[in-house]
Amino acid sequence: MDQGTHPTPGVTESFYDVPDGVDILGRYDEEFAKILTKDALKFVADLQREFRSDIKFALEKRKEAKKRFNEGALPGFDPATSHIREEEWVCAPVPPAAADRKVEITGPVDRKMVINALNSGAKVFMADFEDALSPSWENLMSGQVNLKDALDGTISFHDKVRNRVYKLNEQTAKLFVRPRGWHLPEAHILIDAEPATGCLVDFGLYFYHNHSAFRRTQGAGFGPFFYLPKMEHSREAKIWNSVFEKAENVAGIERGSIRATVLIETLPAVFQMNEILYELKEHSVGLNCGRWDYIFSYVKTFQAHPDRLLPDRVQVGMTQHFMKSYSDLLIRTCHRRGVHAMGGMAAQIPIKDDPVANEAALELVRKDKLREVKAGHDGTWAAHPGLIPTCMEVFNNIMSNAPNQIETVKREDAANITEEDLLQIPVGVRTEEGLRLNTRVGIQYLAAWLSGSGCVPLYNLMEDAATAEISRVQNWQWLKYEVELNGDGVGEKVKKELFDRVVEEEMGRIEKEVGTEKFEKGKYKEACKIFARQCTSPELDDFLTLEAYDYIILHRPK
Repeated sequence: MDQGTHPTPGVTESFYDVPDGVDILGRYDEEFAKILTKDALKFVADLQREFRSDIKFALEKRKEAKKRFNEGALPGFDPATSHIREEEWVCAPVPPAAADRKVEITGPVDRKMVINALNSGAKVFMADFEDALSPSWENLMSGQVNLKDALDGTISFHDKVRNRVYKLNEQTAKLFVRPRGWHLPEAHILIDAEPATGCLVDFGLYFYHNHSAFRRTQGAGFGPFFYLPKMEHSREAKIWNSVFEKAENVAGIERGSIRATVLIETLPAVFQMNEILYELKEHSVGLNCGRWDYIFSYVKTFQAHPDRLLPDRVQVGMTQHFMKSYSDLLIRTCHRRGVHAMGGMAAQIPIKDDPVANEAALELVRKDKLREVKAGHDGTWAAHPGLIPTCMEVFNNIMSNAPNQIETVKREDAANITEEDLLQIPVGVRTEEGLRLNTRVGIQYLAAWLSGSGCVPLYNLMEDAATAEISRVQNWQWLKYEVELNGDGVGEKVKKELFDRVVEEEMGRIEKEVGTEKFEKGKYKEACKIFARQCTSPELDDFLTLEAYDYIILHRPK
């Protein structure tokens, strides 16, 4: 009898062949079963069992830090690790396969995206299991299938609407994979009756199936390559380093094969950059400016500091002193330690029906990328293939044939950046339009996320979870302190009545923009409830996606 289709009445069966202590609650699928093999699951379970207490400890330490900040403390450099910051040391040499990273494209792991991104002409494709992906069982598992097929060279996609078949070119981008952050569980896989740690599932399944193909076809004997998100302290990097060492041992590959770039996208982590690189010394290929999340983290870190309110988020750019200081110190730190300093995201989407607006958007991208390359960044991010030629041209013009600027731009001038520089309150004003944009974008992003899409084009920008997070925490902070909207000339205060009116009016505007049919079918009303509740709750939730995740868990669907 085929157990997959005819379960015994009254008996819960997993259908996947699982090792002891592992239970899979997600839908059975023959394609997924090729990923969820007994040996691959045993590898993930071994990682979980070995590191779960370290992960719990690290997450507890985050809570302690949050309590200190909420009681008035400020983040800063740790005196206990000053020797690491002051001594001269370097990370392992950069693998040749990862030397040139002038432009990296990022996006979710759906099949067509994987093919288009690898074919895009970018140097690197960061395939995302994190902020650009809604972590449903279907998305995560088909993402693993897609990456495996891509590295096997067998991936293709038939777009029935366009009647086009997509296949890989001869020349493709190098693949980096971003697993989820430490805080996110994987509720569809239980290990010893507890949800697995999301990032160990993402990393473990991908590494287990693909390390050998990657090293042969992409890494020239190195790899696989990763991006590591949302870290707040070097102790979290130390866990990753141990995970990498264990994986290398299990696979029988040399120590230092796996390489990772860490996103510096939380305020506490900016004071830990040397320490993070030090923990990952043999496995590091640099740091990246995750700027949207960094702004979100600034608000979150100072949630109890009414003297540190941000202006409208559109005014918080890289020219703000605290943002420029962060980027300069990151470049100085990386180059001093012999690794890449990656720039931030160009989120613009080409505007096909308006050449004038499109040229203006591209000019913004050019200016931003020119600032990055002149500051000393070794590469940058683009959200859309249409931006790659523009970004590449800017970097090539300044760097000519050099793969990176690690040896040539040392930024000694940034050695004097202080805690005050990194914490300086941004200048600007707050407006009702800022409140409205936060609300409109937050709700629309969350509606898409609940419907299975984590990478959402809104108002000619590609938005991921970070934008929704800034929108949410900024609204929350303005409401909590009933701040004055000082940019409108009216001086209105942000109170619950104003917010309720804004939510209602913006929901009307969203319905007009997307059309009533899509509005009724989409998850806009659920998204509105979650978003408004999060903005008005007495305590600020750490992550929007933690609560929203409960809405997309689907256990053993019939």
